Amino acid sequence: MELGRLDHVNVRTGNLDAMVGWYEQVLGMTSGQRPNFPFPGAWMYVGDQAAVHLIGVDGDPGVGSEGLLKLEHFAFQATGFTDMVARLEAAEQRYQVNAVPGAPIVQINIWDPDGNHIHVDFQSAEVPAEYIKAR
Repeated sequence: MELGRLDHVNVRTGNLDAMVGWYEQVLGMTSGQRPNFPFPGAWMYVGDQAAVHLIGVDGDPGVGSEGLLKLEHFAFQATGFTDMVARLEAAEQRYQVNAVPGAPIVQINIWDPDGNHIHVDFQSAEVPAEYIKAR
């Protein structure tokens, strides 16, 4: 057996509509085809890949069967650093920019409406040096 790339993440939410809107507006994903499951939800696509599965729940979404959620974040690779910053600022979203020590990667850390931590990774070659220095 040989594993491939991660297929998707599944996120439970009591704010389904707000979460769909956020993933569309902030990350540029699209809500697309989803099997006819007997519970509410949305599949958020990056191109033709359903990368984030949102599951609508009543009340507090909790953390499933665990007492404490152990997943700290999930991440996407991207291009278009300055476009992403402009999108975040236009949407008045909180974000942090961090260079990864010893790697040619710069991360933009963001949080969805439920507080899930996501980072978007860019090759440092496309990030203006003065922008990193200003942070």
